[in-house]
Amino acid sequence: MTKYQTYEPKPLFVERINFLLPDEKDMQAYWKIIRTKPRASIRCNTLKISPENLKSRLESKGWEIEQPFPDNKEIMIVTSELKPGELGKAIEHILGYYYVQEISSMLPILALDPSGEDLVLDLCASPGSKTTQASARMENSGTILANDKDIGRIAILQANLERVGASNVVMTRHDAVQLCLRLEKLGIKFDKILLDVPCSGEGNIRSNPKTLLTWNIRMIESLSRLQKKIASSAVNLLKENGELIYSTCTQSPEENEENVNFLVERFGMKVLPCKLPVKSRQGIIQWKNKTFDKQIKNCCRIWPQDNDTEGFFLARLKK
Repeated sequence: MTKYQTYEPKPLFVERINFLLPDEKDMQAYWKIIRTKPRASIRCNTLKISPENLKSRLESKGWEIEQPFPDNKEIMIVTSELKPGELGKAIEHILGYYYVQEISSMLPILALDPSGEDLVLDLCASPGSKTTQASARMENSGTILANDKDIGRIAILQANLERVGASNVVMTRHDAVQLCLRLEKLGIKFDKILLDVPCSGEGNIRSNPKTLLTWNIRMIESLSRLQKKIASSAVNLLKENGELIYSTCTQSPEENEENVNFLVERFGMKVLPCKLPVKSRQGIIQWKNKTFDKQIKNCCRIWPQDNDTEGFFLARLKK
């Protein structure tokens, strides 16, 4: 693991992480790994090329490629040292043969497992890593409604959809809550919904060390309220027996277990177990003075020291 420039975490952040990781060895492993660069991971875009052919092409360039998960050969790690920007400038990337995506970011779509028969909502879609992954998994069948509210982010989403050849996606530009209200009035229901909501980004310290500078508890509390609003609106669009993935790239319980517990108590959602190709830990059911429903144990916490990835959280819920 290569060390690089990082920043000192604020005392409250240290206190919270240490509370979440009470084992001293585990805690030290966390503080060590977040001061290292993440591995270069990519996802083969099976809409354009097979994992076997992509691996062969990249290896012919002198790249060393690992496929760590036998059941998900589209997930690849580039283990050789590349020049700065080489991963994004490679002709295979420009042609849309692969998408540069952190492994933990690929997990929500693996858990959601959309099929070509599904109507899928990706409510906070840009830049499109998970949208394009869903499109590939659905083999460009079915329909994905991909939404984001910022015009600049929509432009990035559109560019990525075009690059990978995702043709089963309809884009919208709306505030997430307002879009859900409009769709509810129209009576539109979805088989599967992805809520990869805006978050504090505590899990992305390895790729974005400045997160430690901008981190503050007020931001977490504000984001938690926003996430609840978005999730509450989306639940009403889910068909009976439909499934919803709630995910964040943060370790904060206020943005994770607390919000999933809110959906359980308010809407009677069921938290289902997830089968993931990486090591995950159970959701916590106790945080400060709050106790959560026992179902919250079915949530998945992805810690960077467990898989040499970024940190992540996801929950699979059923209506």
